[in-house]
Amino acid sequence: MSGKVIVFEGTDGSGKSTQFRLLCQRLEAEGRPFQKLVFPQYQEPSSALIQMYLRGEFGACPGDVNAYAASAFYAVDRYAAWKKVWGAWYQTGGLVLSDRYTTSNAVHQACKLPPEEWDAFFDWLDDFEHARLGLPRPDIVIYLDMPTRQAAELLRARERDTHTSGDIHETDLDYLALCRRTAHSAAARLGWRTVSCTDGEGRVRPISALHDEIWAQLSREL
Repeated sequence: MSGKVIVFEGTDGSGKSTQFRLLCQRLEAEGRPFQKLVFPQYQEPSSALIQMYLRGEFGACPGDVNAYAASAFYAVDRYAAWKKVWGAWYQTGGLVLSDRYTTSNAVHQACKLPPEEWDAFFDWLDDFEHARLGLPRPDIVIYLDMPTRQAAELLRARERDTHTSGDIHETDLDYLALCRRTAHSAAARLGWRTVSCTDGEGRVRPISALHDEIWAQLSREL
């Protein structure tokens, strides 16, 4: 009996990890069992190529590593998690919540290709990660849509607060904007559920309001 996979997706700076954490806390408070995943698995050896890529060891810009090669780095990390961490839980009907998943390659790698090739790339990703590697397709994808300017402001504030520097994805504003375009295309083609992170006047919505909207969408299905 297969389980259910719910994925939180979004561009860098969208508040995705915060909303993921809030949903996990709510389910824990209600006593609902689930498996929590966060990708990439930076603490695991399977993320070695990802970390080299994000540090700029293969090139200072995201485009220095083509979409297919970079996608393979992330896919292998997810495959390792499937085999070692959550496969048995899912196969016995367990609920899985994931902060990023196979969907992230659609957001962050398709933008390296011309727009007319995006749909073909989405099809390739589906075949590679799901049909070939055997990773379950997500049942629900919540895509948090944050405009690039606001995302960049939030990323820079986080770096100041944590005394860290962004990786080659987070510091390239043109790349972030293009990722948002590819995410819109992927959401439309793949049936993701889009949650806007800003109101009609471009102001970032309160964290609690976003959580309430997400919970309203998911609670009936959980």
